[in-house]
Amino acid sequence: MTGEQTLTDFDELLQSLRRAAQRLVEIDAAEGAAGNLSYYFEPSFDPSERFPNWREIQLPVEAPALRGGWLLMSGSGQRMRDIAADPQASMGLVKVEADGKTGRLYTCDACHFVRLTTEFNSHLAVHNDQVALNGYHFLALAHAQPKTLTFFSHTPRYQDQNYFNRHLLRWQPETIMNFPTGIGVAPFAPPASPELMEANVRLMRDHALVIWSRHGVMSKSTLSMEHAVDLIEYAETAARYELMNLNSGEIADGLSAEQIRTICSAFNIKQTVF
Repeated sequence: MTGEQTLTDFDELLQSLRRAAQRLVEIDAAEGAAGNLSYYFEPSFDPSERFPNWREIQLPVEAPALRGGWLLMSGSGQRMRDIAADPQASMGLVKVEADGKTGRLYTCDACHFVRLTTEFNSHLAVHNDQVALNGYHFLALAHAQPKTLTFFSHTPRYQDQNYFNRHLLRWQPETIMNFPTGIGVAPFAPPASPELMEANVRLMRDHALVIWSRHGVMSKSTLSMEHAVDLIEYAETAARYELMNLNSGEIADGLSAEQIRTICSAFNIKQTVF
């Protein structure tokens, strides 16, 4: 989404959001109100028809790279199934002000929440960092809690990023294709803490998906929210294969490093894991 946008464009964004949230529910990655979603985009946009109510808010961290841009972010307590049913009522639209410290939070008349997600700081910090470094005009972020990936993040040897990637990325060719630099693994930090935010920002620079140890994951996409959720599904599938292998007495060995390198050579993928 760049340039002048129409309400039809924005409705398409909401529909993509709806489908992404529904998929997270289907893959059992968003129990209760777990998980949150956000977009950053830069078009000239009039929110008044969809989100007529607004108030000034203080941003949880400074976001100078996002000045004048828009964030569409899930509200606190909103379930993924709520977003799938009515994304407009479950999301807030934030216009980042010129100071990069404040914003206008726009909501619809049927708004289902009081404040934005408790992970606002982690979403905002990644958007700001990615836009500053890469000049993105559009970015989708998805935080979810897929069970198998989260389980492995409680397991000591899988908290080692190199071990984690070499064991999970061996089960399907699609995995290395989608994660050529591997998956980042952040150490445990309390939810919404500065420590988690900073580790996540740092790892998101090199990885499309980051494990929040003992918590969940965050993925990013410059294509769509559905693609960000696809990445979570690819990683969760890899984790399920790994768990199947452990449960069966490790009777399989997956793709070898040589086979993965052959796949990458055939598809001109520059990977850094194997």
